[in-house]
Amino acid sequence: MKAELRDKSGKGTKYIDLPENFSFPMRADVLQKVFEAQKRKQPTGSKYGAGAGYSASGILKHRRHAWKTTYGKGISRVPRKIFSRHGASFNWAGATIASARGGRRAHPPKAEENQFKKINKKELRIAMNSGFAGTIDKNCLEKKYGKSVNHPVVFDSSVLKLKTKEFFSLLKSSFDGVFESLLQKKTVRAGRGKLRGRKYKKNSGLLFVLASDEEMKISGIDTVQVMDLRVRDLAPNGVPGRFACYTEKAIKEIGEKFK
Repeated sequence: MKAELRDKSGKGTKYIDLPENFSFPMRADVLQKVFEAQKRKQPTGSKYGAGAGYSASGILKHRRHAWKTTYGKGISRVPRKIFSRHGASFNWAGATIASARGGRRAHPPKAEENQFKKINKKELRIAMNSGFAGTIDKNCLEKKYGKSVNHPVVFDSSVLKLKTKEFFSLLKSSFDGVFESLLQKKTVRAGRGKLRGRKYKKNSGLLFVLASDEEMKISGIDTVQVMDLRVRDLAPNGVPGRFACYTEKAIKEIGEKFK
C-alpha cells in the first residue's frame, strides 16, 4: 500500500510505501480484548475502619443478672451503642454491622485489587496492527464518524515547525469536509451525570503520530510518539477507526518496531 507524502503547504511531493501493519487483516475482537486488559482504573476502596468510628459494645451479654444484659429485652444480639440510660434501662441502637443504619458496608471495594492483566505478545501485536489498519480503513471511519476521508495522510518533518493556526489550516485542506470532527471539543453532559462527577464530555479528535525523536505541541489534538503508542490511542473506545496522520519518520519506525 502506498501513501502520498505531503509537505507543510499540503501539496503532495511523492508516494511512499506503507509497512504491512496498515494492511493487516482487521481483528476487532482481539483489539477489544487488549483494550479492556490495558484499561486502567483509579484504585478505589473504603477507608480502613469506615462505619466503625464510634464506641459500640460489641456482642452484648445475654444472660441473667448481668450488667448491660439484653436478657428479657426482646432484642437481637448485635453490637449496639448507648445513647442514654436510666438506671439499668439503656437506650440502645444497632451499630457497626452492615445491616445497621450507618454501619460498614458488607463487601466494600478493595483498594489492593490487582489492576494489571497479562496480554499475550501475539495478541498485542495483532491488536496494534488492527489499530493501525483502522486509522486508514474507510469503512471503519465512515461507520464510526459517518464521514469518509481520503487516507492515509503522511507529512514530512517540515510540519513540525508550523504554528497552531498554520497547522490547522493544513489540516483543513488535507481533511476536507471532516475538519470539525478532528478537533477536541468539551461539552456539558446532559442528564444526572453532571451530579455524579462526570459533568463534561470530550471527544478524542485527531491523533498525530510522531517519531521518537520528534516533538510537537499543538492544543486541540492528541500527539503521541511511536514508542508511547498504545491500543487506547489508536482505538479510544476499543473499536477500530480513528482519524490519524503520521510523519514520514514515524511510518518507518512503526514498520521496524511492530513487525
